Amino acid sequence: MPRRSVHRILVAVAGLALAGCNWWYNDVPSPDDLMEHIPWFDQMVGSPAIFPYESGDVPRTPPPGAVPIDGEADWFDEWRVLNTTTANRLVNPVPRTPVPARGDTLYHTFCSVCHGPAGAGDGLVGRKMGAPSLLTPRAAGFSDGYIYSIIRYGRGIMGQYGDKIYRPADRWLVVSYVRYLQDTAGGGN
Repeated sequence: MPRRSVHRILVAVAGLALAGCNWWYNDVPSPDDLMEHIPWFDQMVGSPAIFPYESGDVPRTPPPGAVPIDGEADWFDEWRVLNTTTANRLVNPVPRTPVPARGDTLYHTFCSVCHGPAGAGDGLVGRKMGAPSLLTPRAAGFSDGYIYSIIRYGRGIMGQYGDKIYRPADRWLVVSYVRYLQDTAGGGN
């Protein structure tokens, strides 16, 4: 058989094989369709990672005039115009002592980069941005609710961390840890 004929036959077979791809993709079931029949994949579909905002723990800004049914109220509108009435009324449910271990972990994860490991404003990023010390008499004079509101909504150069530390109880743990840092530093720097 001449070489050209073999070449033409191979091209024809390749063309038919490629034309048959539509049959394969349209008629043969996908392995993804089988996942619902494997128990551990079926459970993964219901995991919190699939629907992260189904939980009431994740803060969302409600529409103006909305009344919260459950969870935490939103006082951002008054906070952004420097009205601290609601913030100052908040009471920290977490005691200062013993030192909350989770508060320590959250502080060192989210806050120490700017405010430093001891709260002196000397973190790696804080030195460049001018993060304030948490140990000054002014910072020690803030109410717990005020510090909580700064964590939740941000203020000045500090961005909001309410979407990162999204559980209210965790934010209060950070507030208690900041108070612990202030108490161990002698209340001033």
